[in-house]
Amino acid sequence: MRTPRPHSIFSMLDAARRARRSFGPAVGISLVSLVLAACGGGGGGGGSSGFFPIVPNNPPADGGGPPDNPPPPTVVPVVACADLAGKSLPASLISLPTGGATVVSATAVAAGDAGNPNGDYCKVRGTIQPVDPASQSINFAVNLPEKWNQKTIHFGGGGFDGVLIDGTEVIRFGPAGKPAPLALGYATYGDDSGHQSSSITDGRFAANDEQLANYGGQSLKKTRDVAQALVFARYAMKPKHAYFLGTSTGGRDALSYIQRWPLDYDGVIANEPALNYTGTRLSNVAVGRALYNNGGAGWMNVAKTLLVQKAAMQACDKLDGAVDNIVSNVESCRLLNTQILASLRCPGGADAGNTCLSDAQLATVRTIESPLDFTTYALANGVKRAGGYNILEGALVAGPYTTRDLGTRPVPANPATSADANMYVTGDQWVKYFVTRIAGFDSLTFDPLDPGSYAARVTEMSNLTDATNPNLAPFFANGGRLIMLHGLADEVISPNSTIDYYKQLIATVGQAAVDQSVRFYTVPGMGHGTGSFIPNWDSLAALQGWVEGGLAPATGVAVDAVAGSYGRTRPLCQFPSWPKYRGAGSLDAAVNYSCVTEVGDPLACPNLPASVTTYKGGDSFGEELRVQIDPATMAYTVTVDASLQRAAGTVRNGSLVAQGSCSYTSGESGAVFSFAPGGVLLGGVNAPSGGGFAPLVAFQNTFENTASPAVFNPVANIFNTVGVQQGTAGAAAYAGAVRLRNAGTFQYCRSAAGSAGSFMVYDANCTETEKGYITYNTTRGAFDLRTTAPTGGAATTGGTLTGSMVIGLVNGAAVPLHLVRDSAATAGLRIFGLQQSLAAGAADGSYAMASAKGESREATVAGSDFNLGGATASLSYDTPVPGVVQSDAGRPGNFIFNSGVLGFVSTTGTNAALELGVRH
Repeated sequence: MRTPRPHSIFSMLDAARRARRSFGPAVGISLVSLVLAACGGGGGGGGSSGFFPIVPNNPPADGGGPPDNPPPPTVVPVVACADLAGKSLPASLISLPTGGATVVSATAVAAGDAGNPNGDYCKVRGTIQPVDPASQSINFAVNLPEKWNQKTIHFGGGGFDGVLIDGTEVIRFGPAGKPAPLALGYATYGDDSGHQSSSITDGRFAANDEQLANYGGQSLKKTRDVAQALVFARYAMKPKHAYFLGTSTGGRDALSYIQRWPLDYDGVIANEPALNYTGTRLSNVAVGRALYNNGGAGWMNVAKTLLVQKAAMQACDKLDGAVDNIVSNVESCRLLNTQILASLRCPGGADAGNTCLSDAQLATVRTIESPLDFTTYALANGVKRAGGYNILEGALVAGPYTTRDLGTRPVPANPATSADANMYVTGDQWVKYFVTRIAGFDSLTFDPLDPGSYAARVTEMSNLTDATNPNLAPFFANGGRLIMLHGLADEVISPNSTIDYYKQLIATVGQAAVDQSVRFYTVPGMGHGTGSFIPNWDSLAALQGWVEGGLAPATGVAVDAVAGSYGRTRPLCQFPSWPKYRGAGSLDAAVNYSCVTEVGDPLACPNLPASVTTYKGGDSFGEELRVQIDPATMAYTVTVDASLQRAAGTVRNGSLVAQGSCSYTSGESGAVFSFAPGGVLLGGVNAPSGGGFAPLVAFQNTFENTASPAVFNPVANIFNTVGVQQGTAGAAAYAGAVRLRNAGTFQYCRSAAGSAGSFMVYDANCTETEKGYITYNTTRGAFDLRTTAPTGGAATTGGTLTGSMVIGLVNGAAVPLHLVRDSAATAGLRIFGLQQSLAAGAADGSYAMASAKGESREATVAGSDFNLGGATASLSYDTPVPGVVQSDAGRPGNFIFNSGVLGFVSTTGTNAALELGVRH
């Protein structure tokens, strides 16, 4: 029979809808059945052929109301699920050329069915036939809930597609435990983009023009038309709101759709979108050429790749104020590229094993890191750049946080396989099937910057597959809202291409329009569904509130889904801002971070002196030292003023090299010099024996007492003390209480001699005691320290010279440093902190640390959380005495804190006896 005109179908279905409102479902069902029967359908058999109508682009919904209206009531179907089976839609009612659509199956799924968490719904599966007989059909899936919320969601695909997106999935990067949209009442749909494959990295489908066009975006429109018609047929009602959700290729799908058909969707979420699709594939090939040309000289195994990642993390993790295995201050980190690469170079540039990189391998890193700039041709929409990957800013392309790497061999197969670099595999498929259509083509001979005779074809592919049109004005004019999210550590799709697109969007439609209609979030540490931070947040609720309630999303809170750090939170910052630690509170709580836009030179140090300056202090062997720093040349000189291990006047000198965060490498056996606020210097000097370096701490300003009689009132107090005692048996931790009196006398008290557990509340009558006094030595600029008899009253004459004391002044506060020199075989260092209550949060911050074992590393204190060199522990304050903080079994020990200086003593012999730290 003759197919009725579309408007006639709409008239009868509108009548069904009105009848349903007035007389109940039974009348509505009968009228819809008549419509289908008039087209050869209906009757409940489900096996006969029939037609269902199509909905025009984004039709107005009845009963809309203002944005603050409550959610619309759920709608029940007017057509039984089984009655949809076998129905068809003619090609004339699909916007793009097809051979028509057919419902292959329509199955009622009950809420109680095994493995179904999505409630009662109608599971529709069907095909959209091609025009080209050689092309495969589009398989589509539509899910129609029994209680419909009058909204639809279109899900995008992934990779090269070929796998049916069935619409039953949960929200990508959504809150843990939130039901899938289908379970919430949304009608959902998706497709396989018009070809079928068991692998999303199989590009052979692109050898067929129609399949390629479908993958480029046409299947999305075709599927949408069919799905909306099915929704209309089942409910006799148009959706009030339609949304599109996509990730990766699906994110590209989402953007491509609203660029081509801006009136179909009210809101779109594009996660980590492969929008510069052609640029991405060209970049894949460029990386492959760097890895594999010249006999694989540039290829890096996993060990070398991890070496690069570790160097970047060590240099940049702390730039956001928190040492948390996340690089948040990406653009400041980018300024350290040269230093990081220089630190990785093998001597002479030749490959010397897994501890360094050859010049060819460094070139590979630069290729991965750098953008591709096209100078001889342009991609679609005038794009002449493909963003690089942030491998030197925290992106992880190997290791436990990603399933991808640079392959297992220096010579790839043709075609490339999973044994080859993940980046190259998809680029190789793209060259073979999208561009050259030569299955055996050697993609390593294809130059992305100069494709030669294939340049026009590359541009043609870009026009077909890319989603880089920045003119979203029609979408915005229709009230459309867009949320984009991209991980700054994405190792598959460059976040820098998405940033480029966002900037072009602003340049095209204006900042005001973008502010009104777009939210773009960048997530530090997030890879391509991988990484050290994977955000969970309710993007669908945010989009829905924006579209339906007029509530624009602001700074959200993302919950980390990574197993080892599950549950920590960070603010979800809008580009170009990033989350900076405030300096106090738990590192795992978003409330302790601010979204900032600052990008500073990480090599600049505000704590450097303005001119040549001398610092006074000492090291862990009890040596009294002067350290001179020339900020113009970064030359340093360490002079020994007093020591039992080497002659006074011994000099060490060298140059400091900036590493960021006011830290500098030196020539002292791996010691790192760190300049802290208030004129404090932490560093090291070659140890007098045993190799390695001895940690030192020194002060730009010190307490000097040349008056007669000497008065110590400004610095006298009761302190806790921690330190190290270096002897023939090795290094042992020291802890106790000490009082420094107005007359310059002192008394130590310990609860258990020789034990790290010897903290105690100061008691003048303590039995485990050490007494003495200090006098100022104007020649050395320090106090000579003499010990007297442990019994009897305080004495200020006689005694034995057993060391010296430097009393640093940090913003006016006294930080005494006792340099112990009992004998050449018994020497050490003790640092003081006030014996008064220390509140949680007072010592919060990131610290540069130096240990008595000759190690330089980082530490973070955040409330009750402690991280020292990667070992994490919980803290108890004022334990066992006021002013002392106890660390649990994760890193057993105690620390004291005084004006930004931290002293940590370990309670286990497997760790350094003492570690000194300064707060950045």
